Amino acid sequence: MKFQLAAVASFLCAIAVMPALAQTPALVTEEMMVKTADPGIEIYVRNKRPANMTSFRPEQTVLYVHGATYPSETAFDLKLDGLSWMEYIASRGYDVWLLDLRGYGKSTRPPEMADKPEANPPIVRGETAVKDIGTAVDFILQKRNIARLNLLGWSWGTTLMATYTTQNPQKVERLVLYAPAWIRQTASLVQAGPGPTPSYRMVNREQAKQRWYTGVAEDKKADLIPAGWFDAWADATFATDPVGAKMNPPVVRAPNGVVQDGIEFFGAGKPYYDPAKITVPTLLVVAEWDRDTPPYMAQTLFPLLMNSPGKRMVGLAEGTHSIIMERNRLKLFEAVQAFLDEAKRS
Repeated sequence: MKFQLAAVASFLCAIAVMPALAQTPALVTEEMMVKTADPGIEIYVRNKRPANMTSFRPEQTVLYVHGATYPSETAFDLKLDGLSWMEYIASRGYDVWLLDLRGYGKSTRPPEMADKPEANPPIVRGETAVKDIGTAVDFILQKRNIARLNLLGWSWGTTLMATYTTQNPQKVERLVLYAPAWIRQTASLVQAGPGPTPSYRMVNREQAKQRWYTGVAEDKKADLIPAGWFDAWADATFATDPVGAKMNPPVVRAPNGVVQDGIEFFGAGKPYYDPAKITVPTLLVVAEWDRDTPPYMAQTLFPLLMNSPGKRMVGLAEGTHSIIMERNRLKLFEAVQAFLDEAKRS
C-alpha cells in the first residue's frame, strides 16, 4: 500500500511541569494525511514523541482512535490545565499517535455528507472504520520499522480496536479498551431517530452537554468538570466541522455507520467480534457513572477475554464516559500508563 504525506508540520513544544517530574522533555509534533485504498479518501494522523527519541520499539508505540461522534484530537490531545493525555503518555518516553477515521475531524468526509442525511444509507460502518485503522497501523509500522504497536480505543473505538486485534494479532503489542462497548441491556445514548437510519447525524452543543451529564447525580454535577473545560472541548470540537459550524445552531456531523452497527449487533444481543480471539494483554477501564457504555458491559466482556494473558479491568470512581476530560482524569491516565509501562519493564 502506498502512503502519501500530504502535510507535515513539525515543531518543538515544552509541556507543563507535572508534580511527578522535575522537568518534562520537549515533544515533537507531526501531522500527516495518509491515503487509503479508496480513491479520494485520506485519513488524518497526528504524532507526538520526545524530541530526543531516535529509536522506536513496539512497546513504546501507541495508536489512539475515537468514539462514535467526535474526532480524536479534541479529547486525546486537548490541553486542560496545560496538559493533554497524548502529551502525558509521550512525555513518559512513548511514540504516540492519534487517528481520525474518515468522516471525522480532519480526515476526508465521504461525499454523502455533502447531501441530505436521508438521501443515503448509513456511512462508515465498522468494516470500513477497521480498514482505516489498518491503514494507519501499517503506515506507522512502516515509518518506524517495527512489527507491532499498542492500540488504545475509546467507546466505539474499543469495538474497532478489538476487532482489528482479532484479525491482526501479530501487529498488536497490547490493547487498551477505555469505556468498552458490549451487548446492550440499556438503550444507547447515540440515536438516529425513527425510521431508516440516515447516512449521518447532527449534534449541537446543548445535546452534547446533556449526553455528557447523563447519569450524574444533581449534587455531583457542579464539581464534575472544572470551570472552562467543557467550553474548551466544545469550542475545539465544533470547529472541526466547518460546514456544521455555519448552521444555526452550530453542529458536528457524524457518520451513522456506528448507529446501524449498534442496531444490528450489540443492540440486538449479537457480539460484533469474538473476544476469545484476542490473544494479547488487554486492559478494560470504565468509569462509575458511564451511561454510554455502562460498567456492566466491561464486567460482561472481561471473562470472555479467555485467551488474553495478563488481562485486567479497572473501575474508576466519580466519572462518566468522558472522564478523560473531568476532574478525575488523572486516575484514567495513571491506570492506562501502569498497564503500558509493564511491557517496557519486561
